[in-house]
Amino acid sequence: MSATIVAGPAPGMPSEPITRIAFVAARSTTACEAKDRLIELYGNAAMADAQVIVALGGDGHLLETMHDVTGRHVPIFGMNCGSVGFMMNPFKEDDLPRRLADAQAAVLHPLRMHAVTQTGAVEEAVALNEVSLLRQLRQAAKIRISVDGRVRVPELICDGVLVATPAGSTAYNLSAHGPIVPLSANLLPLTPISAFRPRRWRGALLPSTADVLFEVLEPEKRPVAAVADAFEVRNVASVAVSEDRTMSWIVLFDPDIPLSERIIAEQFTV
Repeated sequence: MSATIVAGPAPGMPSEPITRIAFVAARSTTACEAKDRLIELYGNAAMADAQVIVALGGDGHLLETMHDVTGRHVPIFGMNCGSVGFMMNPFKEDDLPRRLADAQAAVLHPLRMHAVTQTGAVEEAVALNEVSLLRQLRQAAKIRISVDGRVRVPELICDGVLVATPAGSTAYNLSAHGPIVPLSANLLPLTPISAFRPRRWRGALLPSTADVLFEVLEPEKRPVAAVADAFEVRNVASVAVSEDRTMSWIVLFDPDIPLSERIIAEQFTV
């Protein structure tokens, strides 16, 4: 997701006191017990009526919650009750309405994936972290990469390749040795996964306006799957990826550790 950091009141936040909070929890015991305690303190509004949604779990659960509320502009505040909590705020029970009112907002935009399979079927999905192409069998994939209609890599022999959002640049992209991108940079990392040829190509940073096209070479011999977050399409022939500015999510962060600071700090983590 590329993002806009908003100072002052978050867009979509109610001007009246926050009294309608919907709590959603991951399936872990820790998250469910935390949800029960918070409901005792603050009640539990229906999702359709909530002023704010509080997601309890880890980064994966926050991602699921964001996909679940696609098309709505209700702010989401994550609290960490999981193992990975880069996008989550610390879990605290006290004075939650005030904490939500003081939060800083990041308005996040996704990537849109347009995949065409070997049979000609078309599948579309949005990704909040990344769109990745991954080999399905033992042989390496062969993929041609074009950017804005110009072929940039005629043949990438690899385990896969991905395009990440800035917010997602600290996830799979980082594990594949891609660069971390500040939210304000308006850049999309294009990162190979275990590239064999060209051996020295380490990827690229693309403007957020770029249209990326992946074409699978030898698709029957070297089949490839495309994945937009958790949505998978197998046996793809081509995959187009671009940022979708018509869609957005509002994610809230404690003002002392906003998302922009977390991403910058991650670059100095050793």
